[in-house]
Amino acid sequence: MRLTRFTDLALRILMRLAVAETDLPTTREVAATMRVPYTHTAKVVARLQHLGLVEARRGRGGGLTLTTAGRAASVGGVVRELEGPGDVVDCDGTVPCPLRSACILRGALRRAQEAFFAELDPLTVNDLVATPTGPLLLGISGGPPTGVESP
Repeated sequence: MRLTRFTDLALRILMRLAVAETDLPTTREVAATMRVPYTHTAKVVARLQHLGLVEARRGRGGGLTLTTAGRAASVGGVVRELEGPGDVVDCDGTVPCPLRSACILRGALRRAQEAFFAELDPLTVNDLVATPTGPLLLGISGGPPTGVESP
């Protein structure tokens, strides 16, 4: 299973916001920290905001914050939501696979995909920023942790 760049960036943004205490980074600042284009970051932030995981405030004193729901969100649930439904392989695509009616691989891949998500389900966004990750994130973003042990 391979995550899309969109989902990867979304998880990194959630992690970055989970260590933000008093500083409210802007979308532009998060893009610079993560070394990704601003336009891509803005699309990801908009989606996370739509899911209720991130709050974005404009203007002076504005910035991005992780919501309570975002902090407690299951990583597996976030990945499922962002990756969307679907099989690992598209057996019914524009040129359907001739083996699809009797294929054992399709079911095995579906079970493997579910096992992948199940492994991520117990993890929360808060869990992802425990030591040693939280302090490292603070080092690249420049702010004190929230609920994260100092090294």
